[in-house]
Amino acid sequence: MKTSYSSFLILLSIVVGLAACRVGRNYERPPMPLPAQFNGAAPSDSSIAGMEWKKFFTDPTLQQLIDKAVSGNLDLQIAVKRVDAAQEYLKQVKVGWLPSFNGQVSAATNFPSKNSLNGMNMSQFGMGDHIEDYNVGISMSWEIDVWGKIRRQKEAALASYLQSYEGAHAVQTSVVAAVANSYFNLLMLDQQLDIARKNVALTDTIVKVIRLQKAAGEVTELAIQQAISQQQTAELLVPALEQGITIQENALRILTGELPGEVSRSSRLRDFSVPAALPAGIPAEMISRRPDVRASEMGLVAANAKVGVAQASMYPSLNITASGGLNSFKASNWFTMPASLFGTVAGSLAQPIFQKRALKTQLEVARINREQAVLEFRQSALNAIGEVSDALVKLDKLKTRQEIVARQVSTTQLAIQQAQLLFRSGMANYLEVITAQSKALESELNQANIDRERLSAMVDLYRSLGGGWK
Repeated sequence: MKTSYSSFLILLSIVVGLAACRVGRNYERPPMPLPAQFNGAAPSDSSIAGMEWKKFFTDPTLQQLIDKAVSGNLDLQIAVKRVDAAQEYLKQVKVGWLPSFNGQVSAATNFPSKNSLNGMNMSQFGMGDHIEDYNVGISMSWEIDVWGKIRRQKEAALASYLQSYEGAHAVQTSVVAAVANSYFNLLMLDQQLDIARKNVALTDTIVKVIRLQKAAGEVTELAIQQAISQQQTAELLVPALEQGITIQENALRILTGELPGEVSRSSRLRDFSVPAALPAGIPAEMISRRPDVRASEMGLVAANAKVGVAQASMYPSLNITASGGLNSFKASNWFTMPASLFGTVAGSLAQPIFQKRALKTQLEVARINREQAVLEFRQSALNAIGEVSDALVKLDKLKTRQEIVARQVSTTQLAIQQAQLLFRSGMANYLEVITAQSKALESELNQANIDRERLSAMVDLYRSLGGGWK
């Protein structure tokens, strides 16, 4: 008895020692050369990405639209369902180290051939012409995690869950940015429509003046036709812009998960301005904050853990099995205890020897997938840094363009006033008035577009830094 106890302790020590082993290497973030600061950005310890979207976008209408999108956008809901599915797999793998149990109840009757060995033996011993067997029992199978395979599976499942979780955040940042950009685009179309309508009214006045001058014999019919043509050019913009507004409203409503329809708004594009200071922080922090880059890194963590799983599959596996219950050849004695009780315990050590290279291929493919995940992580980080740099240069250059176009609008407005005065006094012809009006219309429409572009660049910077999921 003492010898058996000592043997059991030795066996238990060996099992515990082997269970402490873990094949495969622990995850370490691959080296990535990152710049100390973003191109064109001053060094800063803070970043706008740390701001909640409700604090970054302060317009009440825009906040309401984003709030609806966060709760109703279908792409975001699909991403959340992916998170739920990954969470269920994580719950499953968390109990992977526990033994599995199966219950079974069976009843069987066997009528052997009288000419068979069993039939002849039954006849010889007076056992009748059939054999009955009744069984109820529970079986247990338990794989000891000798090489850390189950722990690596848990690690991979956790990383996959976090990847889907960060993926949902990435979808939200994209949705928030898309709603904001759509809203600013809608306000730009509103402003351009006002400009077009104002220009139509202005050209209508010019046409009336030219008609009076023609009646007085000062101009020809050609002047009237030129003025009407300019008026029609402005009129053509009105239905085109109205169409664009309706399409943009529909797109915005769909982003919020609602049916296409009108979007009520009270703000104007000129009510918005880009803050003078938009700190971007440092690239290293952005890598750890931006959801899609984090999701890519979690994919790498999962790929690294799967290499350990594939490697552990090539080593011996230790399994402990047990079963017990009630068994009887007669239904009347089935539940007679302890006579009908039975139990078995067994242990096995299985070493794969030749699996037609299946395990080797599995390991090599897992390693290749890990290398691919490293490249994807580096690519996502590189793209993220590039997007931030692009947004920063857009903000800078669009500010310069805003200043230039503002001066251009002032110049063209002054040119219209002077052309009209000179035209009425006979010191300028109708072509100069039409040309001035055309230039003014073009510059004002361009100004609205540049204002919208700079607001969009601000949104892109916020998104590219990883803001919008809080």
